[in-house]
Amino acid sequence: MGDARLGRAGDRAVTRVLFVCSQNRLRSPTAEQVFSTRADLECSSAGLNHDAGNPLGTELVEWADLIFVMEDAQRRKLRARFRAQLGRTRVICLGIPDDYDYMDPELVQLLERRVGPHLR
Repeated sequence: MGDARLGRAGDRAVTRVLFVCSQNRLRSPTAEQVFSTRADLECSSAGLNHDAGNPLGTELVEWADLIFVMEDAQRRKLRARFRAQLGRTRVICLGIPDDYDYMDPELVQLLERRVGPHLR
């Protein structure tokens, strides 16, 4: 995992985690919601498409210690567009297709299983 940075509290180290999908409407906002309750994480989400709910920009990429993408095509697009800003930031592909609604219980379980091991 990347270097932990001082978070909102200013006196405790947190890991800044960014969840990325295409539109930032279903998968990445679900992931942000699921993991945002952890005290050791500061979470955000964005989409790679220009018409995404929250389009990904350089500021968020530079902010993140760890980036999760839902599909391999998104990892390639992220690396192509933000190579300079990524530096040594880890980008992990979760392999989750765009088959779920926001906060779908099956999606939540899948995220917990696939993201959890990277956050321990």
